[in-house]
Amino acid sequence: MLFLLQGAVHPTPPPVLPLPPQQQSVVPADWSGLAPMPYVKPPEVAKSLSNFVAAEIAAGRCPIVRPADGHYVVKVDIATLVGTDGTVRRTVPRAIQCPTVEQYSAGLILSFARANLRHGTAAGDQWYRATIVFDWQG
Repeated sequence: MLFLLQGAVHPTPPPVLPLPPQQQSVVPADWSGLAPMPYVKPPEVAKSLSNFVAAEIAAGRCPIVRPADGHYVVKVDIATLVGTDGTVRRTVPRAIQCPTVEQYSAGLILSFARANLRHGTAAGDQWYRATIVFDWQG
């Protein structure tokens, strides 16, 4: 009885299994060779999405100099790991020296990808490149 009680109180931990290879993926160093996101319908970046970026720049949180003509164009590339089931597994924004805008952009990619990716063409998880361009007159 004591032996059974000890077994119930201190169960043997389950073995630690290695992660599948697709979950061990490392962000590629060279993004130029990444295929574009396999959107079913390419997303449109509404002008209203630029408001957050404009506010971050106006508040001085992003070192982006005001263009002479006042027309801002801020481009953010995001490496995106997509599973064979079309689920985004990871997003990594390229640094533009504005972490809030980088993370905002990565979140937008997640939203744009939801139920909007072709899948099943790769043998495993695959990295893609997504680009968001924020454009406004400031």
